[in-house]
Amino acid sequence: MNKFKALILAAAVLVPMSAAHAADVDPVLPDDPAVAASGLYLRADAGWSFLEWAGGADDNNYALGGGIGYKMENFRADVTLDHTGDYTIAPLSTINSTTLMANGYLDWDNETAFTPYVGVGVGYNWIDNSKNGVALGFNTGVAVDLTQNLALDVGYRFRDTMISGAPDPKEHQVMAGLRFSF
Repeated sequence: MNKFKALILAAAVLVPMSAAHAADVDPVLPDDPAVAASGLYLRADAGWSFLEWAGGADDNNYALGGGIGYKMENFRADVTLDHTGDYTIAPLSTINSTTLMANGYLDWDNETAFTPYVGVGVGYNWIDNSKNGVALGFNTGVAVDLTQNLALDVGYRFRDTMISGAPDPKEHQVMAGLRFSF
């Protein structure tokens, strides 16, 4: 028997056997509650931050961050830690910003892979260890499902840090990141 006939015979025997075996296996559907993600997620973000501050010159620099959160239906909550590069606020004078925030988001779940959201946050901002204060934030953006457990998050966030006796620095940030759900 030549190789061609042997391959046809093997296919004729194996294909029906594999189809019969596949019929015995329950399919795993993404919407099946038994296989749904727990709600826990990790996030990593990178983008660009624009400083607006009457206490010094306005400037811009990179922003990096990460966090851990939990999603419950249309509501998400997370804790994030973000850091910006050095803003030049005067000749030979720079500051950077490190912020710890607790955030809450409302997701607009729909029938597409795109999930718009809005959110608010409160936390604390350390600005060069001398100009620290309570930070309030606002977030908006859209998440795009790449897989069942991975989403691309693109958004804008505004942060206002209240410093006693000084003008409040404000940051406008355009960020992109990944959220991995467990």
